[in-house]
Amino acid sequence: MKTLLTACLVSLAFALISLAQSPAPPQTSQPGAPPVANPPGAPAIASPGAPAAVNPAAAAQLPTGTSPAGGPAAPAAPGAATSPAATVTATLSPAPGGGTEKPSGLSSNFLIDNFRKGGPIMWPILIISIIGLTVVIERIFWWTARWFRRDPKRIEKVFTAIENGDTAEASRLSRGTRDPVLRMMWNGLNHQHASLQGALQVAAGIEIKRAGRFLVVMDTLVTLAPLLGLLGTITGLIRSFSFLGNEELAVQAVTGGIAEALIATACGLGIAIFALIPFNFFTSRVSNLEFELQTAATNLEVMLGAQSAAREMEITGAPQTTGKGSSI
Repeated sequence: MKTLLTACLVSLAFALISLAQSPAPPQTSQPGAPPVANPPGAPAIASPGAPAAVNPAAAAQLPTGTSPAGGPAAPAAPGAATSPAATVTATLSPAPGGGTEKPSGLSSNFLIDNFRKGGPIMWPILIISIIGLTVVIERIFWWTARWFRRDPKRIEKVFTAIENGDTAEASRLSRGTRDPVLRMMWNGLNHQHASLQGALQVAAGIEIKRAGRFLVVMDTLVTLAPLLGLLGTITGLIRSFSFLGNEELAVQAVTGGIAEALIATACGLGIAIFALIPFNFFTSRVSNLEFELQTAATNLEVMLGAQSAAREMEITGAPQTTGKGSSI
């Protein structure tokens, strides 16, 4: 179980680190920005919307009345001088209205943005959420493994052997098993000559302690998470009211503080609700296990007590009758 807890914590840490590392958005040149100078000797890079450099000799070879794209050109006005470079520039320039692509990546992630807006109180909330998730996963695996370890048929065989008076066979059947009820019965059968009731109580206490492990942690998380959310609410409201005197930053600061308060409260309540349901489920399972152990221990005591009384009667003989009649 310790290995499982370590693996869960490491995997959650790697997931958080990968979410926190957001890639930088690609740089795009804004329209109207001055062109970036290229280093000497580097080829010139044509930017969208800028006139392209065209060889005048190549432009001069174009036939009159045709455009570089291959279609018919518009007739020139009388007396107007047509420049080949201007014709090629007008053809190669892109059409206006082309939008730039929005940067994509984890920078606009909903969870990360809300985590940052929640303020510093989100870090302890994140820590208790990781602890709660790890405990829930560990308890689920433990109870699932216990479900497969149950052996009710062997328990019936042990009770049948005890009823027949064969305690050695009952001890052999209950030895080397992983069922908590059978382990308790084996402990009682091996110590029945010293203190049967004490041995059963000790074995049952060990099994209940194993089943109720980490329930105190979950109970603490259920109580602590809403309190941290409430603390985040108070700090967010304090931050909001501290900016009310400044008229320039009042609106933005107040809305940011209110968002911090609401996000912290929502996260605290969400963690409490997430931990409360499995906590009540695991508590009910522990209560059921305690009932099963008490029932098996009581049956074992009754059977062994009846056998001891029968052996004593066989040794001492039948009780003598007084010969007096009934008083009725």
